[in-house]
Amino acid sequence: LSLLVGLLSLLVVALAALFRGCDSLPPPRDRTATTARTDTADTRLAQDVGPLVAANPGRSGFHRLPEAHDAFAARMLLAGAAQKTLDAQYYIWNGDQVGTLLFEALWKAAERGVRVRLLLDDANTKGNDPTIAVLDAHPNIEVRLYNPFTQRFSRTLAYLTDFGRLNRRMHNKSFTVDNQVAVVGGRNIANEYFGAGEGLGFADIDVLAIGPVVREVSKQFDLYWNSASAYPAAAFVGAPGPDGAAKLQARFARTHADPVSVDYLKAVHEAPLLTELQGRRLAFEWTTAEVIHDDPAKTLDTADRTDVLLFPTLVKRIGRPEKSLDLISPYFVPGDEGTKALADLARRGVKVRILTNSLASSDESVVQAGYRHRRPDLLRAGVELYELKPGANKGSLEVRGRFGAAKVAGLHAKVYAADRARYFVGSYNYDQRSARLNTEMGLVIDSPLFAGQIADLFDKEFRESAYEVRLSPDGKGLQWIERSGSG
Repeated sequence: LSLLVGLLSLLVVALAALFRGCDSLPPPRDRTATTARTDTADTRLAQDVGPLVAANPGRSGFHRLPEAHDAFAARMLLAGAAQKTLDAQYYIWNGDQVGTLLFEALWKAAERGVRVRLLLDDANTKGNDPTIAVLDAHPNIEVRLYNPFTQRFSRTLAYLTDFGRLNRRMHNKSFTVDNQVAVVGGRNIANEYFGAGEGLGFADIDVLAIGPVVREVSKQFDLYWNSASAYPAAAFVGAPGPDGAAKLQARFARTHADPVSVDYLKAVHEAPLLTELQGRRLAFEWTTAEVIHDDPAKTLDTADRTDVLLFPTLVKRIGRPEKSLDLISPYFVPGDEGTKALADLARRGVKVRILTNSLASSDESVVQAGYRHRRPDLLRAGVELYELKPGANKGSLEVRGRFGAAKVAGLHAKVYAADRARYFVGSYNYDQRSARLNTEMGLVIDSPLFAGQIADLFDKEFRESAYEVRLSPDGKGLQWIERSGSG
């Protein structure tokens, strides 16, 4: 056995040495810089939202999308309404039913003459190279891969040879149509983020935005699209085969026949969002807001700098809480500094409440290793800790499905609310990966309404859908308090 292990180790080292020379990544070549189009005032979406924006000068409108089917329908309907541009930026875009239906929506938009720009982090594109190649070959679609893997056949081997670079990923998520309407939040594009399929689903939240803030989302997209880490996809996925487009169309047809897709397309057809938007009946929270994001230089610049990081901007923009801080983060690893900051707030009399995944509900159990030993310090300082129960009912997390309540696999929303006044939603987890390695983005919205809704969830819903973690009476251990209708 020891001989076998030794031989395998030698093989790994030899392969790493063999491919190390091929793994270096020169700057992007043969790439044209492009930016968001501003000549979209004559589009249907602009005409739909224009009067609303004009009636609220200096403010943007926001509509929360906590329900999974509505969040999917929003993207599909907006893609279907696109007339000039569609910009999408995601960390994960799977080739499952949800991913394929949205790939088809991009294709159909391009067929109508819409310019489509798709920016995908390359860590999760495995298996999608043929689809990406066909999409990228369309004259109206351009796909770029962020921080790509030069070795397509083995990401594991690529990590071995270039871990320092490849460990830094683009975690941003945005979907912008005609530079008029944008969807920003925590959801990736995959079944589990939209409640597709029995027993699947992450609890998550997106926000649909209109008004001046949309142009800021587009500027953020342009910054990443033209960054030194965004490469034309063709250089890595190759050209599609002569029958590539036909195969993709056949795949679209098979997906439409799938029962999961049938349910989802039914959700799109039943969703009132676009009709209400066009009829100017969709409820918006009109207020001021700011798009905050990391600089893509964070991916390549490994120096310990703060001028390219989202978190200092978030702390400054959301302000120093005086009364309350409600924090929802699925991957909660605060580190020494984060633990001290939260504990200091609690000792100062600020009500600090945190919801994260329990070990049983988390899809990343290794995160618990960085979180579990922080619990005693936080609890002793007076921080309230809640951990999502496995299989929590979606209704208790604002994500009840249109086709009945399913089970939540885990928490994925990243939402912070300060003093029932300021509200952050986006891709940023309160952990060391988001702080130091991944790039992130989100919206800070000045909204007592949205912030108050999160506070109300802690006051009411989370007491049944989550365990409350407490110190044991002797102060040496922990207790998980479970509440239900019977006590």
